[in-house]
Amino acid sequence: MADTLTVSASTFARNFGVYQDEAIAGRIVKVTSHGRIVGAFLSAAELAHFEELKRREREILTVGALPDDVVADLESAEHGAGPR
Repeated sequence: MADTLTVSASTFARNFGVYQDEAIAGRIVKVTSHGRIVGAFLSAAELAHFEELKRREREILTVGALPDDVVADLESAEHGAGPR
């Protein structure tokens, strides 16, 4: 996961170029207002990763239509084991 940095909205607005560089370098810049996170600024690569996760979150798989590699992964899965 990318490193994160938290700044106030006013600081973010006054120093946008600095935080743009931080995002390009791979950090996520969380922006707060009155102590609450109101948004975040992230690199194009992090945005693409987020969008892919959101797309996969909505992906519907029908058991009979699963690709062979997914079936094989499910069959070989061990309860409580992490990703390899």
